[in-house]
Amino acid sequence: MNFHEYQAKELFSAYGIPVPPGIMARSPDGAVAAARELGGSQWVVKAQVHAGGRGKAGGVKLVSSLDAVKSESERMLNMKISTYQTGGRALPVDSVLVAEATDIETEIYLSVLVDRVNRCVMFMGSAAGGVDIEQVAQTDPDKIVTVQVDNTSGFQPFQARQMGFGMGLSAHHVKQLQKIMQGLYRLFVDKDLSLVEVNPLIIDGDNNLVALDAKINADDNALFRHPDLASMRDESQEDPTEVAASRHDLNYVTLDGNIACMVNGAGLAMATMDVIKLNGGEPANFLDVGGGTNAERVEEAFKLILSSDRVEAILVNIFGGIVRCDLIAEGIINAVQEVGVSVPVVVRLEGTNVDQGRQMLDESGLALISAKDLNDAAQKVVAAAKGANGGEQ
Repeated sequence: MNFHEYQAKELFSAYGIPVPPGIMARSPDGAVAAARELGGSQWVVKAQVHAGGRGKAGGVKLVSSLDAVKSESERMLNMKISTYQTGGRALPVDSVLVAEATDIETEIYLSVLVDRVNRCVMFMGSAAGGVDIEQVAQTDPDKIVTVQVDNTSGFQPFQARQMGFGMGLSAHHVKQLQKIMQGLYRLFVDKDLSLVEVNPLIIDGDNNLVALDAKINADDNALFRHPDLASMRDESQEDPTEVAASRHDLNYVTLDGNIACMVNGAGLAMATMDVIKLNGGEPANFLDVGGGTNAERVEEAFKLILSSDRVEAILVNIFGGIVRCDLIAEGIINAVQEVGVSVPVVVRLEGTNVDQGRQMLDESGLALISAKDLNDAAQKVVAAAKGANGGEQ
């Protein structure tokens, strides 16, 4: 789950991490009222979307009058933003953050994430802040400093010194960095987060470190422990199909292809997409209906798949270990009849009661294509998709 900047900064403040004063607004008049409350003569109006790169897309503006606050917020609230982080989607702007203008002397990058290789929490920092860290990693990898946090002892003060002096900070700023890193680490662990990114962490005109921007990702699997975080979810920033899938406990990710996949088990789903690619096809989605799926969930999965007009063929690949293949076959038949599937459907079943399941499909009277194994299924669904669009993949 992702968070808006204003939400992330609220969490930062709760953990003692300094941020510029700012107020969220959902209307131009609300933005003007926010600027008045903040005071001063300059403000930054920032569109609130779940993506970086907003500035390049016109989503961040420095203004010097209340009229400009109103006009810029009105413009942003009527726009959609597409950046390199939105996956081709244009995200609606439903709110803006009005913040005090801050003098920037230096920009630094700082993040906290899970180091899956060393199985620990890791800090990553760079003196080259304010730009894409991926670009720094490619062009100047020596400018990136990393610190692994021991899972038993937790974050230690010497690690702030290691990070700060590694980025060329003064002793004064390293002392401030220690407090910020301690707060970020507590936030990360307390809230079961998967990523915290501050880009930039600045040295302001008063020679203090301030988190000018804030990005937070939380682990969806832990949200049941954090209803306060779950309540911050903004579904308008998410793929509608993925949102609908989550309501039925289905793991769904939209992709760019035209061959839909319905599989039980994440590993089998990944393998299915790989075999489709090896046979010249392009998966339209990742869909794991779960090891303990039933007929009802299969029906819902079909509805999700067919909500996309890109889908030109469907591959159902089910291994009936926990769930019986005859029950899956029943769900497939019901779904095809109820939803009115108009694209080719290739079905590969294996496992408990597989013979009964295949017989039910064969005797259904529906245009279902049976496959004997995964490779056979992939070949058949790729051929079916090419036939559906006139032979062009």
